[in-house]
Amino acid sequence: MNILLLGSGGREHALAWKIKQSKHCHHLYIAPGNPGTTTLGENVAMDLSDFNAIAEYCKRNDIQMVVVGPEDPLVNGIYDYLKSDVSLKNLIVVGPSAEAAKLEGSKAYAKAFMERHGIPTAAYREFTKENFEEGKQYISQHSLPIVLKADGLAAGKGVVIAASHEEALATFQEMILDAKFGEASARVVIEQFLTGVELSVFALTDGHEYVLLPEAKDYKRIGEGDKGLNTGGMGAVSPVPFAAGDFMQKVVDKVVKPTIAGLSSEKLVYNGFVFFGLINVDGEPFVIEYNCRMGDPETEVVMPRLSSDLVELFISMDKHTLGSQKVIFHEKAAATLVLVSGGYPESFEKGKLITGLDSTFADHTIVFHAGVKQSGEQLLTNGGRVLAVTSYGNHIPEAVETSAAAIQQIQYDGKYFRSDIGYEFRQ
Repeated sequence: MNILLLGSGGREHALAWKIKQSKHCHHLYIAPGNPGTTTLGENVAMDLSDFNAIAEYCKRNDIQMVVVGPEDPLVNGIYDYLKSDVSLKNLIVVGPSAEAAKLEGSKAYAKAFMERHGIPTAAYREFTKENFEEGKQYISQHSLPIVLKADGLAAGKGVVIAASHEEALATFQEMILDAKFGEASARVVIEQFLTGVELSVFALTDGHEYVLLPEAKDYKRIGEGDKGLNTGGMGAVSPVPFAAGDFMQKVVDKVVKPTIAGLSSEKLVYNGFVFFGLINVDGEPFVIEYNCRMGDPETEVVMPRLSSDLVELFISMDKHTLGSQKVIFHEKAAATLVLVSGGYPESFEKGKLITGLDSTFADHTIVFHAGVKQSGEQLLTNGGRVLAVTSYGNHIPEAVETSAAAIQQIQYDGKYFRSDIGYEFRQ
């Protein structure tokens, strides 16, 4: 079949890499894609907010499946738009409806959903300009630290963990009164801080049945040892050693099954990935957040560890036969190390010449493009996160070391990466 993948980052390069391996993939189009995806399919210059242009492209090119990578088109209703076109009635769209995508698009919506379905999460309250003074009083009496979340999408920057009441009150004012994140922070969720180890669990669902994909752990802080500012993600590992046995059974019983049952009982149209952002608190899983798509850079380790045919799973999702699918995981571990621009996640320069990508890497190393652009014969940096270097290993330390060795062959001005990814599991 002809498949259109929407997106341009490392996540989409990893999805394209996996989709291209499918026996069901005849021709792969990536919109807009990046220099790395040109080796896997045909890049298409397209604005992902122009749903009409996407629909028309699907008709002209006999597209039978659309896979939506990033969250914005999903939250803005691309599923509903494409499925409402009668001439595209047979199109498989991998992604939830706009209503279901509120699980990511609105923190308050997600919290209320979890509360309705008894899914473990941190205690919370939500506030707007209307009850701003009440919110200030709530913060002043809250235990420390305090977590403040902009309700809407804020490009991964809308969460602040305040160590003092003064910082929390200042952040609260910035979000609501100063509109730091625009409409996204017109409503703010304030929640209890949970202490534990985070991990990401992924399901593919049709809103009734589901299959689990390999789990992962990502690393958000810019500095070694998880110090410094938050980023979009500096690396990831899979599997997560503690995500097995009793703990994983608790994740399934207390989080995954109630979530999918909730989607079904509330008749939410959901055909795609559910990202469960979890934290392990003394052996008990709590949900930090839902995302309605795959994570980045987690996708760069999840896809290499997925041995099953991804497109076949998408077809099974569309046919409502996921319950009969057995998903096979690669037996080896995988680790991805993200190369970023100097200065990231604050101000950084683009347009730095990248060399070494034509090097001969180990057979078990894959380089995914994230913020890269082509200029003639040259490749230049074009974002904060530039490349994700993923390697297999018999265990996590070996996978990390192999990626770190490959990174030494890649050069650009200001190159930075964390060499300690997976440090908790490298003893």
